[in-house]
Amino acid sequence: MKKAQLIVAGIGPGSPEDMTPAVIQAVKNSDVVIGYKYYFQFIKPYLEPGTECIDTGMKREKARAEQAFELAEQGKTVCVISSGDAGMKRERGSRVEIEVLPGISAFQKAASLLGAPIGHDFCVISLSDLMTPWDRIEKRIHAAATADFVTAVYN
Repeated sequence: MKKAQLIVAGIGPGSPEDMTPAVIQAVKNSDVVIGYKYYFQFIKPYLEPGTECIDTGMKREKARAEQAFELAEQGKTVCVISSGDAGMKRERGSRVEIEVLPGISAFQKAASLLGAPIGHDFCVISLSDLMTPWDRIEKRIHAAATADFVTAVYN
């Protein structure tokens, strides 16, 4: 019998060989998979028949997390295949078990393709102001530049 839980899984930069075995197994074991419609093409081969797939659309991180918790609290194993807000567990007072499975980041894949694997100090900065105020993002960019970090920038 499947254990009710919420799994936040990074599916990597898109190719099957860059998806971790743990993420593939989590997708196979899930009753429900939630994410952006675009991402489902990458996990389709691993879905069991009858797995419910829910597209929450772009820029709906909080709604996606809320729906994932609601389904997990009903006793389902739920896999979120985009960035999820695990901090929401505290807000809800939920007893749902959360497992986070990291994916291979696109910055790691890009660096390896360029022959320059990231192996020393670095930082990753998202330019999305959906969950982080722009003034904080600007401070992070400045701090990274001042510290002379190799910096990967998203969004």
